[in-house]
Amino acid sequence: MGVSVKNPDVKNPDDRLAALTAWLETEIGPGAGTPVVASADASFRRYFRVPTADGSVIAMDAPPEHEETEPFVRIAGLFRDAGLHAPEILAHDAGQGFVLLEDLGDRTYLQALERGDPDADPEQLYPAALDALVRLQGAAAPREERETPLPAYDETLLRRELDLFPDWYVRRHLGHVPTPAWQAAWEDTCHVLIGAMRQQPQVCVHRDFTPRNLMIAEPNPGIIDFQDAVIGPITYDWVSLVRDAFISWPVETEDRWLLAWRERALNAGLPLPSHPLDLRRAIDFTAAQRHLKVIGIFARLYHRDGKSGYLADVPRFFRYLEREIAPWPELAPLRGLLADLPAEPEPHR
Repeated sequence: MGVSVKNPDVKNPDDRLAALTAWLETEIGPGAGTPVVASADASFRRYFRVPTADGSVIAMDAPPEHEETEPFVRIAGLFRDAGLHAPEILAHDAGQGFVLLEDLGDRTYLQALERGDPDADPEQLYPAALDALVRLQGAAAPREERETPLPAYDETLLRRELDLFPDWYVRRHLGHVPTPAWQAAWEDTCHVLIGAMRQQPQVCVHRDFTPRNLMIAEPNPGIIDFQDAVIGPITYDWVSLVRDAFISWPVETEDRWLLAWRERALNAGLPLPSHPLDLRRAIDFTAAQRHLKVIGIFARLYHRDGKSGYLADVPRFFRYLEREIAPWPELAPLRGLLADLPAEPEPHR
């Protein structure tokens, strides 16, 4: 293992970078170049690209007082065993919160699609992602002889996610205090959404299987940011991929990719709902839960963490929600809840 330090305070990132650099010198040797910021995400994790004699590697800095590295390392192995292109773990220091990873490149699906890169054809990238999704959904399936190595996407976790919407978006961001009637209708809506998700076949779920976390690599896609994987509803990752926070597709394209995923999943023996209408209902209910959650997360990122860039995509989620609510009478109360909210504040700069 590398040089040990007493967990540097995340508020002093220069201290952590110094500790990371010392650790890299121990793990890689004198051939390690200067770490250069590769990316940061919505958590406390940071990623650095480190030049080496034969290319580069990625160093993860995850302050242990805020982040755990063990789930990332364990699930990386699980995914690689399932034939997925997750990064190989080259070194790991849980005490300091450092992980050394295979470098999967510097282009996410989202970046390449937004730039219109010549090799970023969605009709090639998304089928590859659907192939990977089916393999992922078959990973870590519970068997009689052993427990699954992943936690369950249980009612407590689903409800905690839903509560982000009234707590951070409604009360904190909109400054709105819900009435008792609003709160009662919200409780009923949570019960309906959670029930629909728990009734679905339960498989391995990445929880953020989005174009931001898929890398253009060989083979496609490279998969990152999987440390929160759980056993949960089979439609969840398809929703994350196709009804994304930062890029939207025509309904006709969504439908084509739904049929493609369904065919792949059935051929792989995955337990999809047998009737196509049941599958569409499961997708819309799952999507509604995810989109309410993410609106709450984006508000929290602004008000708690000072990250304002995510708020611009909140209207996309309300457009998704309109589509997801419309076909299903059980979700009519949710339409009323959203209609009763005050207007969005002026954009934050």
